Amino acid sequence: MSDAPSDGETVPNSAEAVAEGADVHASADGEAGDMAEVVELPPDSRSKEELAEALFLTTAERDSYLETAQRVQAEFDNFRKRSATDADTRVKNGVARIAEALLPVLDAFDAAVGQGEDNVEPLRTQLYSVLEREGLSRVGSAGEQFDPNVHEAVLHEAGDGGESVVAEELRCGYLWHGRVLRAAMVKVRN
Repeated sequence: MSDAPSDGETVPNSAEAVAEGADVHASADGEAGDMAEVVELPPDSRSKEELAEALFLTTAERDSYLETAQRVQAEFDNFRKRSATDADTRVKNGVARIAEALLPVLDAFDAAVGQGEDNVEPLRTQLYSVLEREGLSRVGSAGEQFDPNVHEAVLHEAGDGGESVVAEELRCGYLWHGRVLRAAMVKVRN
């Protein structure tokens, strides 16, 4: 079939051809238009019921693929969130281990200041300030009620028989973002 109509021959427009069941192919420049080639499709020998059943099965298959794609997307989103949370937790745990490793240095500074070595006070203050900004806090002790979650009782002394109270702090305790990094060693009065 030629691209141009001969004398007396008409070429249907694309919309008419599709409505009549013909397959319209675009011309060389990619547009379906007045010069489009019309190819007649053979009539479908299936009944309307068979076509409806085929449409139903195809739609069900499409819906199944869509559900699978949505489920896989949700699983991937959950995996990505879980991975980000796990990475954040690993970083926080690593920083907590470093902070815990620096606690003996803070103890040495505290002992030096307790012995009258005032020249280490600025270093102690600077180190504690940096750690405090990152999430370190001291466990308050002397005079407070004994809490086995944050205090480690190493000595006991007799008291008035009331609630257990921290009489003296022997080694400072620390929290890291609200969790016990090191329990305070204390003397308890019962």
